Amino acid sequence: MRCADTPVSTRALSAGRVVDAGLLGHALESLLSANGITGTRAMFAASDAIATFRVLTFPAGTPDADVDAAVTAELPLGDARLGIRQIEIANGHDGRTVYAIVWDRSQVEAISTAAKEAGLKAAVVDLKSLCVARAVPMRSYLICDLTAEPCEVVLIDDRIPRVRHTFSVEAKSDVAAALAGELKPVLSFYRGAGTNGFDSEAPILLRSEQPMAPEDIRRLEQLTGHPVDVVPRPQRIDPGIDHSHYLTCIGLGMRRHM
Repeated sequence: MRCADTPVSTRALSAGRVVDAGLLGHALESLLSANGITGTRAMFAASDAIATFRVLTFPAGTPDADVDAAVTAELPLGDARLGIRQIEIANGHDGRTVYAIVWDRSQVEAISTAAKEAGLKAAVVDLKSLCVARAVPMRSYLICDLTAEPCEVVLIDDRIPRVRHTFSVEAKSDVAAALAGELKPVLSFYRGAGTNGFDSEAPILLRSEQPMAPEDIRRLEQLTGHPVDVVPRPQRIDPGIDHSHYLTCIGLGMRRHM
């Protein structure tokens, strides 16, 4: 697995939105070439800035027509450039839970165009928050990305993105207090949105260029009432797989070869 990143001009990509698909495609092409990446099928994790989502819960047996009407009321489609999709989530709870999303079609087309310019095929274009919800092996957490511009936080509960918020942090400010000031309204909003609240043991996961000082982490925990940790690295192999048989086979093969 190879990982690489590259800075992109704001003339190509700004605040998560594609400004110039040609310039962005050229930057992607250069990135692939410099790192010897030859694959042509790609999944693009797009910024949540190009879309709006809602998670709606209904009693069991609610007719589809009532669900559709509620989704339309929450996410009105007054612009032909917008697309809508809704997915019913089977989460083992009573009732019906629907994840509904409205996206900017022109931005998805711009991402596909940038992919073509780089010699790639955009097999999937998905939201960053959904990609994170699948990649992080936890059920509920707040993920705070301080590398984004602007910074963003997404509250994920029961493996579903629920709330997204963007903010800026001054370089010389009290980092712990500044972050707590941005995270508390997200937690309050979610608790007041007719939910059962957010587990106090659910962690705040930080992604940043430089590790936060231990004293700042402890203070952030005190101010928010949640444990704080860094974003875990994705697991490349299912931990449930028993490797002993494979290692035994490799050992026997090596012994036979010798």
